[in-house]
Amino acid sequence: MNKQILFSVTLASLTIANGNAQKQNSLERVSRQPNIILFLVDDMGWQDTSLPFWTQETHYNEVYETPNMERLAKKGMMFTQAYACNISSATRCSLITGANACRHRVTNWTLERDKATDRSSETIQVPDWNYNGVSQVPGTPNTFVGTSFVELLKQNGYHTIHCGKAHFGSIDTPGENPTHWGFEVNIAGHAAGGLATYLSEKNYGHSRDGKPYSLMAIPGLENYWGTGVFATEALTQEAIKALDRAKKYNQPFYLYMAHYAIHVPVDKDMRFYPKYVRKGLSDKEAAYASLIEGMDKSLGDLMDWVEKNGEADNTVILFMSDNGGLAAEPAWRDGTPHTQNYPLNSGKGSLYEGGIREPMIVSWPGVVAADTRCDKYLMIEDFYPTILEIAGIKNYKTVSPVDGISFMPLLKGMGDPSKGRTLVWNFPNIWGNDGPGINLDCAIRQDDWKLVYYYETGKKELFNIPDDIGEKNNVADQNPEIVTHLSKQLGNYLRATGAQRPSFKLTNKPCPWPDEI
Repeated sequence: MNKQILFSVTLASLTIANGNAQKQNSLERVSRQPNIILFLVDDMGWQDTSLPFWTQETHYNEVYETPNMERLAKKGMMFTQAYACNISSATRCSLITGANACRHRVTNWTLERDKATDRSSETIQVPDWNYNGVSQVPGTPNTFVGTSFVELLKQNGYHTIHCGKAHFGSIDTPGENPTHWGFEVNIAGHAAGGLATYLSEKNYGHSRDGKPYSLMAIPGLENYWGTGVFATEALTQEAIKALDRAKKYNQPFYLYMAHYAIHVPVDKDMRFYPKYVRKGLSDKEAAYASLIEGMDKSLGDLMDWVEKNGEADNTVILFMSDNGGLAAEPAWRDGTPHTQNYPLNSGKGSLYEGGIREPMIVSWPGVVAADTRCDKYLMIEDFYPTILEIAGIKNYKTVSPVDGISFMPLLKGMGDPSKGRTLVWNFPNIWGNDGPGINLDCAIRQDDWKLVYYYETGKKELFNIPDDIGEKNNVADQNPEIVTHLSKQLGNYLRATGAQRPSFKLTNKPCPWPDEI
């Protein structure tokens, strides 16, 4: 055979073989379980980003710079009505167990074992809620027992990594340790819901002898003490190291990137702080903006890792926040908040939209249409069944009911599980801040309508959310039938899930349920 012909035949054969191999690899990649990254931000408001989640840009979208959130949104779907709880502990306990806060009763923030964190009141007694958090095992008082979806992922072949804030259970309870929840790797996760400082110069909350001087000291980052590396960056570097190891295991991974950012204290991330000063922001505002952009850089670094390691086509990234931005008074000692949630009303701790509506993005190449928006609503406990469905895990048993509903139909554009659905929040507690909608209330959302009920006074507020996103116009008096309907729906749900309510100190009687007024 002519050498030229032989060479051509050989080259063609190699090309076909290579093409078949690439096609086979592609099929194998699609057929195997996808990697999953859940990127959860702490205290991030709906407008703390350059990515507009409203129908128009706001001043805050123009001030803050989050190019990687924009980049992720270009690859996937933005959710404009994603809801969490009004307090971090409640959200994280709903996430890990799939239970609504009415059921798990971790309705305020947790820290020390057997210690409630509510402020005192002369007139109201808060219920004996689950201030020890959640656990996978029984035996601890004031604790809700649930099954972790992370444990289910691990049992079904996933390598599981926790990085950052845990806040599932109080100190010295089984729930405080992420490894008890099915995480094979735990980086810096413990009982605290915040951090002492982002600064390595202060050893992230440890004294020179290595002992923590605060219950909020970040554990496990000793290698970064005194290096000048901001905590957000240190966690990111550790997460990438964990991903490098995971890459060698030949199994899908689940990374829970749970940043302490952008929770107080508002330390200056000097990589970004000077830029915002030059923009004309005050010292306080520039520091806060630097926390936001530092968090966004972390997201970009993880996306870079996924792309550089050939995992982009088989990795699902979910972006979410645990509650609204800290906008309630007094967020600072001088009485001024460091963020606003306009056009939403109020902020962290509140059942108004500013306390519970969160920025959310999902990227899933080949499944979720790129550069799309979803205006249907969903709730934090919905992540539980959705993530398991993403992983292909359909048949599983849990020790307690899962209240979440998969939002897979929204991801695929094949249905609307939010239509006619009721979302419920319960906060029979007294948080650390004052302001309307902050304490001793519960709320229900159904379609366009939202009802807020105050336990102590019996007051009810009704808002049409699409028409009045800022919840400025209480139309309860004009719509008595809707108020009655939602009050009954809310009361029935609270009783059905075993929710708690406060009581009056004077009479020792419980406050009425919303349908009893």
